[in-house]
Amino acid sequence: MRTIGRVMNALTLSSSQARNQGRALQPADFAVLADFRHELRRFALHGEAQAQARGLAPQQHQALLAIKASRDPLTVTELAGRLCIKSHSAAELVSRLVQMGMVARRADPDDGRRALLHLTPHAESTLDALSTAHLEQLQGIRPLLMGLLQKIGPEGG
Repeated sequence: MRTIGRVMNALTLSSSQARNQGRALQPADFAVLADFRHELRRFALHGEAQAQARGLAPQQHQALLAIKASRDPLTVTELAGRLCIKSHSAAELVSRLVQMGMVARRADPDDGRRALLHLTPHAESTLDALSTAHLEQLQGIRPLLMGLLQKIGPEGG
């Protein structure tokens, strides 16, 4: 892994500066993008391994996180939107999570035709453990990610 300083020193122009000056992207621009994507992928792989160690497929973990993060209970269709998958795929995913004892479907009190998704206590404890580990990992790579983002250019630039 590159050090923050080495990555930052490698970038001469942000992509927005290059566009504004009519200049082509520089090799350093590609290096920053590659390094940023590399760190995101390492984070994702680490999270996937942790989820699998707890008996969850990565998409199952992501579904639990989406359900937990929502202000209001989600429907299967809403979950599909959050996961960027088709509704029928989300329905199958939810069925597996129900069988695993991770998710409960409950009738929507406002519309009995809809089922709302709720985490079970088992899912809550599993998600708490996974999320704690993921937040710790993000804190560890935060300086690198922030440095890379700063080199991409100013916000909205």
